[in-house]
Amino acid sequence: QVQLVESGGGLVQAGGSLILSCVASGNIFSLNTMGWYRQTPGKQRELVALINHSGRTSYADSVKGRFTISRNNAKNSIYLQLNSLKSEDTAVYYCNAYPAGLHWGQGTQVTVSS
Repeated sequence: QVQLVESGGGLVQAGGSLILSCVASGNIFSLNTMGWYRQTPGKQRELVALINHSGRTSYADSVKGRFTISRNNAKNSIYLQLNSLKSEDTAVYYCNAYPAGLHWGQGTQVTVSS
């Protein structure tokens, strides 16, 4: 079973930056579109950013221009650069395939203080 491990979250002030990482066990990235998702208590998990096997990206309107998704197929990893963070970006961030067909990892908490 493929395992996803997210890291890089933390507490940051509004306007700050973070880089999130996701490492997958197993060589799946070259075959799949991968994405970053986020979830806050009481809300559904939402898709934040996508990257396909050739590097084409797309973003939710709420993060467009502030977040950047990237991938390194050789390392089975994807990344999310978070810039100009806002308090509404506070959430647990997860990576998964798109559609989200893999077992969810534990996520990484991002907390933005205003």
